[in-house]
Amino acid sequence: MSSERVHRTAHSVEVAAPAGVVYGLISNAVQWPLFFPPSVHVERLEFDGRNERLRMWATANGQIRSWISRRVQDPQARRIDFRQQHPQAPVETMNGTWTVEERADGTSLLTLLHDFTVIGDRPEDAAWVELAIDTNSSEELDHLKQLAERWTRLDELVLSFEDAVRVKGPAELVYDFLYRVSDWPELLPHVARLELTEDTPGVQVMAMDTRTADGSAHTTESVRICFPHAGRIVYKQTTTPALMTAHTGEWSVLPNETGVTVISQHSVVLREEAIESVLGEGADLAGARRYVREALGRNSLATLDLAKLHAESAIRVL
Repeated sequence: MSSERVHRTAHSVEVAAPAGVVYGLISNAVQWPLFFPPSVHVERLEFDGRNERLRMWATANGQIRSWISRRVQDPQARRIDFRQQHPQAPVETMNGTWTVEERADGTSLLTLLHDFTVIGDRPEDAAWVELAIDTNSSEELDHLKQLAERWTRLDELVLSFEDAVRVKGPAELVYDFLYRVSDWPELLPHVARLELTEDTPGVQVMAMDTRTADGSAHTTESVRICFPHAGRIVYKQTTTPALMTAHTGEWSVLPNETGVTVISQHSVVLREEAIESVLGEGADLAGARRYVREALGRNSLATLDLAKLHAESAIRVL
């Protein structure tokens, strides 16, 4: 620990769900982008069942931040300790603990502790970090409480699927089409408008107006993390359509000796209370799952087909 002043925060929430359910949600950090609003993407770098190393991207006071965390999981005690490695300035050190306490009535108390220092111990930097921790921790605990208290129906609320196409063309051209998202309004019929910011190479923040099958449009905002050497682009919608609480996805470009497979993956948490207002009186969760699957799949396949055309046309021209 540095000689700078150590700042400490504590956040907790009572959850009407078993402690094992709550612990399961916080232990699987790879799923956090789907469950926690501030979390954008998590890559698990190492895990031996107890010790874990994660690369994490998240929003903090409107900025996209990234760091590597080491975590130690203790499922028996329902405790997870974490420590950031090489944190992003102004943070100098960041450590914390998740604990889940089982109550006699079958409910749980979830507590999240942080301690941190900032470079140079500047008060304004400490205040910035504390605001980010307070905002993100409150959102995380609130959403985890909502999910955990619906744990018996969580499988119905979460929807994951993928679509794929084969391309007889270079993987680089397919990836280029998916990466150059600023060109999509001219290339994709379902994209009416798109605004893109890429202050850090490979970290794209975008706002997009998407046309639906009935001719209406909705606006979404997303963060995309691009891995060109791996042929992957992962994303998190930070502003979602009314029918979804959360939406994450990935574009994957997988070459082999006969061509390229391009895959679009989606994971969604449905907003159950919005189903009838969006789909009409009497609509149910099964209908909402079909609607979302068809709508997202239709747009994904349109994008994949045009990426295929882009790559294969270039080969024919050559």
